Amino acid sequence: MSTIKACIFDLDGVIVDTAVYHYKAWKRLANELGFDFTEHDNEQLKGVSRVRSLEIILQIGGITKTPAEQEELATRKNNWYVDMINQMTPAEILPGAKEFLETCRAAGIKTALGSASKNSGTILNKINMAGLFDAIIDGNHVSKAKPDPEVFLKGAEAVGVTPAECVVFEDAIAGVEAAINGGMKVVGIGSPDVLGRANLVVSGLDKMTLEKLGKL
Repeated sequence: MSTIKACIFDLDGVIVDTAVYHYKAWKRLANELGFDFTEHDNEQLKGVSRVRSLEIILQIGGITKTPAEQEELATRKNNWYVDMINQMTPAEILPGAKEFLETCRAAGIKTALGSASKNSGTILNKINMAGLFDAIIDGNHVSKAKPDPEVFLKGAEAVGVTPAECVVFEDAIAGVEAAINGGMKVVGIGSPDVLGRANLVVSGLDKMTLEKLGKL
């Protein structure tokens, strides 16, 4: 085994996939404003803040709103999103995620969550995985967005290990960059074409083993 003492996991796209709920909520908002919002349009929102996402959607619809109206629309969208994630079940855990976390913990490796989501606590409770993390660092604890490494550095600090002893699991380019910027090894979850800067790329945590972890 190498000197890896902690694994830090992004939530969305690594443990669960809540992107579909964001999409449905934005689509509903666009429809109420009188235009459509397609899955193709949705690609523009990947890894983008809620405020910026709303700006993009209003541009697509050719609609201008005051800052106060924009705030109200963003809040409405978030309320719909929260309603949807409150219906989540353990069936929505991505393949291999729970098993790999259990394997890491059995091997004495610390586990932390490093997510920009402010709803991560709700999601982890709904899928019955809150107990599998030694530390949860999310959008309620950080002020800087990825590729700033703040969320991962706080995760390492929370479980008492140095950045060099951590491996981050990420599905987004900004997240991979954040891990590199923090001096950590990183496993990309997705396509090597997109996440080429990661130390290793796998299609999902179901393809991850302690042996692969040890070779990083």
